[in-house]
Order: sequence, then C-alpha cells, then structure tokens
Amino acid sequence: MRRLTAPLLGALLLLPALGTAFAGTPRDTIVVAKQIDQFISLDPAEAFEPGVGEVTGNLYDQLVSYRSATDPTIVGDLAESWSVADDGLTYRFTLKPGQAFASGNPVTAQDAAWSLQRAVRLNKSPAFILTQFGFTADNAADRIRAADDRTLELRIDRPVAPTFFLNTLTATVASVIDAKTVQANEAQGDLGNGWLKAHSAGTGPYAVQRWVPNERVVLEGNPHWQGTGPKTPHLVILHVPEPASQRLLLEKGDVDYARDLTRDQILALKDAPGVALQSEAGDPLLYLGLNQSNPNLARPEVREALKWLVDYQGIEASLLSGTWTAHQSFLPTGYLGAIDDAPYRLDVDRAKALLARAGLGDGFAVTIDVRNVAPFADIAQALQASFAKAGIRLEILPGDGKQTITKYRARQHDIYIGTWVPDYRDPHSNADAFAFDRDVNDADAPKTLAWRNRWEDADWNRTVTEALREPDAARRAALYGQLQREVQAEGPYVLLFQQTLVAAHRATVEGLILQPKTSYAAVVKAE
Repeated sequence: MRRLTAPLLGALLLLPALGTAFAGTPRDTIVVAKQIDQFISLDPAEAFEPGVGEVTGNLYDQLVSYRSATDPTIVGDLAESWSVADDGLTYRFTLKPGQAFASGNPVTAQDAAWSLQRAVRLNKSPAFILTQFGFTADNAADRIRAADDRTLELRIDRPVAPTFFLNTLTATVASVIDAKTVQANEAQGDLGNGWLKAHSAGTGPYAVQRWVPNERVVLEGNPHWQGTGPKTPHLVILHVPEPASQRLLLEKGDVDYARDLTRDQILALKDAPGVALQSEAGDPLLYLGLNQSNPNLARPEVREALKWLVDYQGIEASLLSGTWTAHQSFLPTGYLGAIDDAPYRLDVDRAKALLARAGLGDGFAVTIDVRNVAPFADIAQALQASFAKAGIRLEILPGDGKQTITKYRARQHDIYIGTWVPDYRDPHSNADAFAFDRDVNDADAPKTLAWRNRWEDADWNRTVTEALREPDAARRAALYGQLQREVQAEGPYVLLFQQTLVAAHRATVEGLILQPKTSYAAVVKAE
C-alpha cells in the first residue's frame, strides 16, 4: 500500500497555515477542507460527534446499508443475505465470500460477532443503538454469535418491525472491525479502544494513516476494498475552521473540496471559475437544548417564550440561505411520519407575556455553549440580540467542538446549540433521542438528548415504545406525528433548522457521494 511521501504530505499539511498557492492538488490525492475540531475518537464503537461520520464512513462497512440516498431499501453491505425466525427474535446473516480488511485478514462471522459484542461491552455513547435490543455485556456472547465462518446469528429480546432492527445495523456503531488486528493492540483490557481512537481496522475504502486532533486526518486507500481499492488512493482532511478560509483555498486550487461553507461563501462561488457546487437535502437538524436543571428553563412558559424569540426566517435569509432551512420538528423532511408544522415565529410581545406569567417579567440571565465556528457563533449572536428584546441576557460561552460536546454530554450546560444527525434512517432514531429517557437520574441510562437535558416524560416513553413496535406504517406515522407536536410544544428544545448538505469542489473532481453516508471512494480527477 503506497503511502504519501514525507515532502508531499508536509506540503499538504502546511496549506492552511501558509496560504501558499499550490499548483493544484496531487492527482492521486483528494484534499478536503473541513471543521474537525469536534472529533473525539475514530473508534466506530465510540465516534458519535456531528461530522465524524465523514471519516468513519470511509473506514468501515456494516452488515447492511441503504440502496441510495433516495431509496431506503435495505441491501447487503458485508452480508449477502439474511432471514428472520418466525418468533421475530433471531436474525441470521450470511456474509459475502472473499472479503478482506485493510490488513488483508479475511472477514469472518467471528469478526462481525466480536465487533458487535465489543460495542456493547464498551458501552460508549452510541452503544444504546444496540443495547436497546436487550444486548448486555453479560449476555452479548450468547446472543451475538458466529454459527460458522460466514454465518452470524443475533437474538434480540422482543419482536420489533424487522426493518427497524435492520435500520439500526446501518449505524456506525454496528461496523465490522478486524478482530485480530484490534485484539493485538489491546491495552489493559480496553478492547483496543485506545488504539482505535486514532487508527482503523475496517473494510472501507480507506484506512487511517495519521490523525492529529484539530489539525488533520490522513487516509490511505485500502487495496482490499471490494478487490480494487478507491479510485483516488489518498484522502487528506484538513481542519480549516473558518469558512472564508475554506473558500479561499478552494478557489486557489489548494483543496479539492470545502465542506463547511456558509451562505456568503456559497453565493460567492456560484459563478466562480473552476468551482462547482453539489447539494442535497440532508438529515442533520440544528436545535437548542435547554437543561431542565436550570430552574428558569424548567418553567414551561419560559421554554415556550424562547421559541417565540427566534427570528427563524431572518436567520435563514441573512446567515444560512442555501445551507439550512427553517424546520421546527424532530424528524427531517422525508422521514416516515415527518410533519412540516412551523407554529413559531419571532413575536416579542407574546414572549414577554409568557415570561410575566412565569414570574420573570424582568427577564433573567442564562448561558449558551457554542462551537466557535460558523454558523453556530453567528446564530448565537442573533439569538443574543432577539432574546434581549424580552429581557433575557444571553451570555455566549464559546469553545471548540470537543469542549462544547463534552460539556453537553456531562449535562453541565444551560443552553446548548448544536446539531443532531440520525444514527439510522428510521424515525425511531430521532424519536428515541428527543423524547425517550428511561431515568433522568440514572447515570447508566442511555444518553439520549432527553437525558442530557434532564427531561423525562412517561407518556412520551410509552409513545416511543408503541411506535417502535407498531407493524402498520400508517399507524406508526400517526404516532410519530403526534409525538413531534407534543415535543414541539412542550419539550426542552427549540428546533431551528434542517441542513442542506453542500460540497463545493473543484470542477476537475467528481464522484463524491453525500448520502446515505459520505463516501470519497468514487472520486476521480480529470486528466
């Protein structure tokens, strides 16, 4: 496997700092400008931050995947076929023959079983995607097992719609990893977690050559991927926090893709020579999380008042046009049961009346944790101005992505502004995140968004569970519609926008797949 030479790698890594014109990026290398400050780990059993899937999606494959971004039909990825027992509890997968990891080791059902067992045993943030089916550290070896080298058997604890269970297996946490390689790098019983934070052991088109947090991720092509390897053998993702800098590097030809451009940069690039834009509706949602441990935010009148203190249309027009659209429900457009209700708008008088009813007619002070990059910082400033009209003094606490997400997960915030990306394309992914909390006081409970914001509602828990088990699609959609309206009106969130995925790129490159998971495997450069 050919690696980037030291001089070439060094030149690439210095581009953002020096701003030096490069005579185009190398023919065998894709260079991407992206905000990667929120990345904490590349281990698929742990990686759970917004945007990290752009890396892990190129390192790992799962048993199943989706046919395309517009067709949610489940198709085999590493699995050739599968079946469900009559009791609805046992799933059997047959792996495709002749597959190999980046190390060259063959892919076996034993690898698949160990990978899923490992995710359950590590019990990191995304583990709930699997543990919701009754898998535990104690029973994983019995319920997740290899019958032979190509046959994997999974036994869940209760019948659910088979499509739902299969949808969860498309999530990153269900990635199949090279057990031999990872076990050889275990340290003090960590199941290789320390090593996999900055390395990889997958079957995807690329493998990690080097990751320097807050600086770059360097990937090299996996020659064993589908027997051919990716079309362009090297991929370098550079941390460029400022969208304006991303645009400049793209226009000069120093990078091939810019992935975090804001409204102004996108408008400026529409007619730029040598640059093209690729966009499509995405799944990420942007929202405010309101921590219910704050006694003011715990008042229902205050939560509603905040929803009337956002200038949704003004922020979209002035800051987000072409990148995000106003959206006030927890299911993205296009999902089963998604609603397009948008009852809130900027109405300061209504917000003031609600605050007066809450006994806070003079307003109050509150903090908001914000990633110090666009568009989050810009939106926070807009919120600061509109909140002030009702006497709410919003203090902005900036930080990098790792700092803010870590604080949010520890429930140490007042208000958090961030994005939520569904873990799989089933409405339960977001319903579970926004509405379900098994026990708000239980540190071992699944770390859903409801848990992070200290919100627990027994009725919502029952609706989430009922919708999950409902076999009739129309009835299931109606339950999700009901739940979205309740969360919209009462929940500890201000739902703001749905993202439009945009990849600005040099006109000489093509082939990037944005959804259902971002893949650079087919990217090629013109002669």
